[in-house]
Amino acid sequence: MCVDGNVAALSDHAGQIHGLGAEGIYVDDRRIVNLLLVTLDGEQASPVAHTSSGAASDFLASARHLGNLGADPTVELRRHRRVIRMGVVERIVVASRASAPVVTQLLVRVAGDGADISTVKSGYGDHSWTPAAGGDGALSWQDEHHDVRISTDVPGAGLEIDAAGGGYLRLDLHIEPGQSAEVSLTMTATRLGRFSLDADPGSGSVDWSAIRVEAQDSALAPTVRAGLDDLQHLLLTDPDEPNDLFAAAGAPWFLTLFGRDSLWAARMMLPFGTELAAGTLHALARRQGTETHHGRAEAAGKIPHELRRTPYLDKSSGLELSPTYYGTVDATCLWIILLHDAWRWGMPPAQVEALLPNLVAALSWLTDHAEPGSDGLLKYVDTTGTGLANQGWKDSGDSIRWRDGAIADAPIALVEVQAYAVEAAVAGAALLDGFGCAGGESLTEWAGAMRGRVRERFWVAHDEPGGPWLGIAVDGSGRTVDGLASNMGHVLGTGTLDAEESARVAATLTSDPLLDTYGIRTLASDNGGYNPIGYHTGSIWTHDTAICALGLAKAGHTAEAATVARSLLSSSVAFRHHWPELYAGADALDRPAPYPAACHPQAWAAASAAALLSVALRPEPDAQSGRLVLRPCRPAPFGAMTVHGLRFGEHTFAVQCEADGTTRVLDPPPGLSITVE
Repeated sequence: MCVDGNVAALSDHAGQIHGLGAEGIYVDDRRIVNLLLVTLDGEQASPVAHTSSGAASDFLASARHLGNLGADPTVELRRHRRVIRMGVVERIVVASRASAPVVTQLLVRVAGDGADISTVKSGYGDHSWTPAAGGDGALSWQDEHHDVRISTDVPGAGLEIDAAGGGYLRLDLHIEPGQSAEVSLTMTATRLGRFSLDADPGSGSVDWSAIRVEAQDSALAPTVRAGLDDLQHLLLTDPDEPNDLFAAAGAPWFLTLFGRDSLWAARMMLPFGTELAAGTLHALARRQGTETHHGRAEAAGKIPHELRRTPYLDKSSGLELSPTYYGTVDATCLWIILLHDAWRWGMPPAQVEALLPNLVAALSWLTDHAEPGSDGLLKYVDTTGTGLANQGWKDSGDSIRWRDGAIADAPIALVEVQAYAVEAAVAGAALLDGFGCAGGESLTEWAGAMRGRVRERFWVAHDEPGGPWLGIAVDGSGRTVDGLASNMGHVLGTGTLDAEESARVAATLTSDPLLDTYGIRTLASDNGGYNPIGYHTGSIWTHDTAICALGLAKAGHTAEAATVARSLLSSSVAFRHHWPELYAGADALDRPAPYPAACHPQAWAAASAAALLSVALRPEPDAQSGRLVLRPCRPAPFGAMTVHGLRFGEHTFAVQCEADGTTRVLDPPPGLSITVE
């Protein structure tokens, strides 16, 4: 995989795109190329090594049938793939170290199908080719959204149409010893018409090079650098305001604006600046719900779940989502929380104030429209039969389970959503008070009532070891769903629990059934329906574990937070420090194993690297008073550590931690109070 904004390329480990599975080059959620095969004399070279980072992929292969006989390969096929705006450039090099000239025929075959990403994901792509047209040595084809053009830089050579409707480039090569031959293909798409989210890459709009980490734990620095690189290449600009950046949720399936995913990624990045948070908040506010529309799951004040250029249709599951879809029960709360946290980190007051009307609308949805029943709990239910059955972050149909593994019935009130609501109400009250607006007192009272409901409705009283714990949800019959799951970790640090309850959750979350060697399982290993590679039924999600670690740290459970953070970091080595969306833990292969269809890179997984630093430093910002307090974990979770590029408001600084947690601020900005407690 290589990706930059709205463009992604997926191939096998040799760089070949066969037209199978998800392989292809995608622009704006459409597969513009589904065949890109390179052969020498009709044979595929043997793959040796490959690497991908951000917008580029490199592949090395050996042409064993060419050059000198023997064990040592003497003819190499190298491919360098680079994402550009609206397309990909591929440079192909055939290099010889043979003792005699090498004569071979290079054949590059290329074709496209224009398949929508949802069709590809559901496995219904028929892998047919869109008929190509030729001219001027180039090929072109057109689907309903793009004109696609393929060209080469070889003088006097061009691409031709083959009998199957695709195209090819054929070159006869004569390569002297120690020499090489090179050819480049440029594959680009031009948009036909304008759609609601014609977003362009935003990677060039940020400079995170000042963010550097040096740590005793050798995995931390490369993981942070890889996370920043992955996240940077997922950035998009809002077509309605190109200065606003947000993180696309993940490649290849979700290269677009997602409510909770984009919000969480921006929140994790706050210690390094508020620009991403501001862009995300504004992009979502522009698309905030204004009316009741059951087909879109829209309501006034509600923050959307996802945006697409066209409807999202999954034939395998029957899922049909409108281009702007609001089927999320938590994004509105998370939007309010991010606005508050960004304000505390120093987002300019004028930017915050501009969003106050959207804040009032979001708070109105929270307190007046998000409770479909009389019990005061935030619930969701898909009334269309074609939307998301589950509308929390665990949005697969089988994710909300009882202890025996049975699936809970809707409407569902998730435990973490009630906690988000408490945090959002308190955050909203602080914002209203801070800007001299009315309503803060009633929100504070509302939050207190919600705390009581969580205390009354979600605790599962069991006699078995580990009880009691917070159940995963309340079901449609008003019963507490007693499944043992990671959801409870999101409640920590929200202000929902008292000290004793928080300690109980911390102990349960870090017990053997939930804490794997490489992170926190989404479902406990002794719960019915547990599957270590199940999407939400036992796998480990990078961001989920990071959020649990953040909650533990914020709630003061620093030993447990450090344990969870180290477990997550230990998994990064298996993925060359580039975390995927989710993976199986030690129960599968005694090492992390990626979920087959996981996004990689994925925004909140990438941003989890920054979250680890927040776990270690435990920052508490208050830009309104010009004060930032650090309460670092003691001892330090990752040993001695120095972090450069931290931001508080417009000021940059660094911190240095000793192994015992003793911390000092380097280059403290003038006029601000940054203290260590």
